[in-house]
Amino acid sequence: MNEILKSIILTPFNFLYKINPELELKILFNLKTGRKLDLVEPKGFNEKVNWLKLYDKDERRPLLSDKYTVRDYVEKITGDKILNKLYWHGENPEDIPFDELPNQFVIKVTHGSTFNIICNDKEKLNRDEAVKQLKIWLKAKFIPCYGEWWYGLVKPQVIVEKYLENPEKNELLDYKVFCFNGEPKLIDVHTGRFGVHRRNVYDTKWDFLEDVSFKYPQSDAIEKPVVLQELLEYARMLSKGFAHVRIDFFIVNNQIYFSEFTFANGAGFDKITPYSFDLLMGEWLELPEL
Repeated sequence: MNEILKSIILTPFNFLYKINPELELKILFNLKTGRKLDLVEPKGFNEKVNWLKLYDKDERRPLLSDKYTVRDYVEKITGDKILNKLYWHGENPEDIPFDELPNQFVIKVTHGSTFNIICNDKEKLNRDEAVKQLKIWLKAKFIPCYGEWWYGLVKPQVIVEKYLENPEKNELLDYKVFCFNGEPKLIDVHTGRFGVHRRNVYDTKWDFLEDVSFKYPQSDAIEKPVVLQELLEYARMLSKGFAHVRIDFFIVNNQIYFSEFTFANGAGFDKITPYSFDLLMGEWLELPEL
């Protein structure tokens, strides 16, 4: 959907969220999932994610949702082995030292998951257009009505990281580990991010859950990572102390790289089929006492 049109459609929801966030999320949840949102006795995973958005004001979320400030937390917990190489960071895109960068790199704005410029060949990069786009992204605000209050509280900046690629698989697979009370339960593997986006869901033994779907269609079965147990241990370490968080990673030549923390998968609106699996995930998520 066109972003301008989307913004116009969601304007009344943004207004209602400021007045009555519980009511607004109930309406949006029903429109998105076709189900009623029970905030008194939530049972399903998506219901509980929305409960957490409303009532769990963990002060760590803003720092861990920012792509630069999260690095300190990851290094403190795991060391710097799984951190991708950082070439530069700053608030002004005009200060990016393009001449000093390698031929390939990735530029990211730290408060968004899609604000990325992937440079495969520096000679072909239009620097002025890249700087212009980054300035636009730095001003972007997250949609209030989705209730993900932690995004954008840290002043956004720009980071430039090492370009990661996996020639053996012809694409970089995205391994998203769903953790509950510090224990990994599922691995959601994304493929085709720049073509046909697909998602396969695996348990922690790498059994393919063929009957489970998270919004996007499935791909062919994906080979079990050699470093699966190491991946799960990093997820376990990083998710400790949270009722629920999704820890995302990349794997290149059996080297694990941390990607990001996500506290509300799909903002708590992605349809999980069958619904019985949404309920099973809800059983794993023990809500904190307030």
